[in-house]
Amino acid sequence: MATLPGIANNPDIRFLGKLLGDVIRNYGGEALYERTELIRAASVDRHKGGETDLGLDALSLDDTLDFVRGFMLFSMLANLAEDRQGVAAEPGADMAAALDRLGREGIDKTQVMALLDQALIAPVLTAHPTEVRRKSMIDHRNRIAALMRLRDAGETETADGDDVEEAILRQIALLWQTRVLRRERLYVTDEVEIALSYLRDVFLPALPALYQRWDRALGTRVPSFLRPGSWIGGDRDGNPFVTADSLKTALAKASEAVLGYYLDAVHALGGELSISTNLAPADDAVIALAEASGDTAESRSDEPYRRALSGIYARLAATHLALTGKPAPRPGLLHGDRYADPQAFRADLVTIARALRDGGGGALSSGGALGRLIRAVETFGFHLATLDLRQNSAVHERVVAELLKVAGVEADYLALGESQRVTLLRHELSNARPLASSFAEYSDETKSELAILRAAAQAHATYGPACIVQHVVSMAQSVSDLLELNILLKEAGLYRPGAEPEAAIMAVPLFETIGDLEAAPGIMAEWFALPEVRSITARRGYQEVMIGYSDSNKDGGYLTSTWSLSKASTALKGVFASAGVGMQLFHGRGGAVGRGGGSAFAAIRAQPPGTVQGRIRITEQGEVIAGKYGTRDSAITNLEAMTAATLLASLEPDALSAADTQRFAAAMDTLSASAFEAYRALVYGTEGFRTFFRQMTPIAEISGLKIGSRPASRTKSDRIEDLRAIPWVFSWAQARVMLPGWFGVGQAITDFADKGLLREMAQGWPFFAATLANMEQVIAKSDMRIAARYAALVEDRALADAIFPRIEASWHRAHDGLLEVTGQSHLLAAHKALDASIRLRLPYIEPLNLLQIELIKRRRAGDQDERIGEGILLSINAIATALRNSG
Repeated sequence: MATLPGIANNPDIRFLGKLLGDVIRNYGGEALYERTELIRAASVDRHKGGETDLGLDALSLDDTLDFVRGFMLFSMLANLAEDRQGVAAEPGADMAAALDRLGREGIDKTQVMALLDQALIAPVLTAHPTEVRRKSMIDHRNRIAALMRLRDAGETETADGDDVEEAILRQIALLWQTRVLRRERLYVTDEVEIALSYLRDVFLPALPALYQRWDRALGTRVPSFLRPGSWIGGDRDGNPFVTADSLKTALAKASEAVLGYYLDAVHALGGELSISTNLAPADDAVIALAEASGDTAESRSDEPYRRALSGIYARLAATHLALTGKPAPRPGLLHGDRYADPQAFRADLVTIARALRDGGGGALSSGGALGRLIRAVETFGFHLATLDLRQNSAVHERVVAELLKVAGVEADYLALGESQRVTLLRHELSNARPLASSFAEYSDETKSELAILRAAAQAHATYGPACIVQHVVSMAQSVSDLLELNILLKEAGLYRPGAEPEAAIMAVPLFETIGDLEAAPGIMAEWFALPEVRSITARRGYQEVMIGYSDSNKDGGYLTSTWSLSKASTALKGVFASAGVGMQLFHGRGGAVGRGGGSAFAAIRAQPPGTVQGRIRITEQGEVIAGKYGTRDSAITNLEAMTAATLLASLEPDALSAADTQRFAAAMDTLSASAFEAYRALVYGTEGFRTFFRQMTPIAEISGLKIGSRPASRTKSDRIEDLRAIPWVFSWAQARVMLPGWFGVGQAITDFADKGLLREMAQGWPFFAATLANMEQVIAKSDMRIAARYAALVEDRALADAIFPRIEASWHRAHDGLLEVTGQSHLLAAHKALDASIRLRLPYIEPLNLLQIELIKRRRAGDQDERIGEGILLSINAIATALRNSG
């Protein structure tokens, strides 16, 4: 066994860990502090090869709760320390480095600008429930981060006069005394508020600042190509709580937030632009704005910029009232007409900016607050973030069937074959006659779907068409699935028939399972063959396709999912090229590797050549949102990495020759087939596996966490097929198995004869290198010794003894095969910072796992002490925090 290098604890971890120890001693008592230290030291010793007893049996239930909170807070502070030290930052993952690399390959800034002119990069926030921490905990963490930045700068006092280190200690003490668990399950409105806090507090100020950096790097003003999106309030696939009302709430709150930001910015500009005509001439256009403002105050008679901004503020306040139904938070004395759209607001700001640019040699034209505000308006409009709609194709199918039946068009639509459905639906789309009648009775499902789409149409009229652009169709398996959505859009006036049909909202198919991914190119070819679709896509210029990482993994395992996604992307590229349509792929990634997680920079760069095309959307889910966008600095780092990767993936020449591409693809086909067979045999072909899974992992206990509005399963059955991918991955992570991130790969490597070819692929093929790197991280976080303790929870010992050894043996094959292919002596040998980060946490996670197992035993044996349930949920929270991207 290789000797592992020592772990260099970074100074921030030592500093914050010491303060946490002081807090535990002061608020929990000396006895708790001493017990915590003994367990910590014993666990560290065990991870160095010792056999020290951890002494967990000596903990009372109350002590257990305090101990788990302490270890959870240490992990939270360690995460913060590492984020500050740039552990997650990757070399070359910024615009300057990407431009330099492209320049060395003969790709100049003109070509980069040509790409950015038609580019779209969109992180899309979703409410998928893997963020186990309350927002209050995250807020305290962010305050500590801000205080640590002051400490870095050598400041000893805050702006309010507090001692910086005492203020940090105070925030840690508040963390210690803040309730970790939510008492009530989250509602959709709660999820909207959480997402809004990131969009308002981080994205709004961060993106304009980031654009300024890019303007400097490229020597010109770049287009506003990076814009955030959201699913929260519009994603109703399997979530009965998302309704027309929640959609309206999400849109209204977002608009209120962005308009409030603009009002504050315009008010601040009014204070800044104190230019007097006694000292500088004013542009005629600015004078016209000033005269139209209604600001006749004598004190500002020689200050046209301030008067113009007074008028702009009045119009913006009127817009705020019209769009939100509420007066502006800081009502002005003037009155103005509302802005018809963000472009009209921007035009007034640009008038001021041009006048500043043209005077005094352009000294006032360097951007500044006005430039950032103009950029914000371009990026966020009056809607803040584009809100996607999503629904399962089976729901659309039922709703359309009911509409057709009640309208007397088709009595049994569900009995029709695909070609018959397509013919009927195209006929209905060719005329403007609606199907729904206000005099007819419909099911609640149909009424709900129609209400949501009508709310979307109203949103377009209120906030502008950029507020909702896409409607994702989950489990899309045919052309009729997409046509059915257009039928429903037509009912709301969002699809307009005619010689050149128009669709105000784009139907986006989501291909999720392995079979769906294989069928995707054929479905899209049939879709583009329809004349009305050709007309719509020609007008828009592109078509989006979403590919799902989570369900494809649950369906076929890690390696087959990853390879199927890559192959589908490549095949779709050819279909889109033949149709003359721009391709925009939407990657449905989760936080865990089993759901497409891992480095976004590496993942985007590893996309098949020609599939990115400067346009990419990526879901950001659960705990990943707080980790990547919890602070302005981390958001800028991650958004720039996404942008740099998109430029490189779109413009860099293919790293592989045609011959190597063919050789490597053939090898991947063989590996995938072997891994798929092994995975399916275990998960879907093993008698009793679903019982084993549900008893070995804390899947039942996870359902007690108040972490999302969406049910854990699509149906009431206990089948793996019906379980959502999120709890599937999350529960395996808690049990330290991480099965969705590696199972089957070891068998595939063992069965593959030419190990030299695999080593060549690992060295020279970005796709294979990224696939192995993500798996390596997962294996490093898993622990079969601890997993065996969870396997002991299975009531049927014969069942456990039949299944767990198969999992354990497969893990060892994956571990050993990975090292053989990568040529490393131990896991993460080539990633020292990540290696240190993971191994630093392991001694803190093991006691949490062991305590969780004991608490689960007691609860399942019938002990109803409330502290046991609380302890289980606390341990789930603590383990997830320590493992980081575990959901």
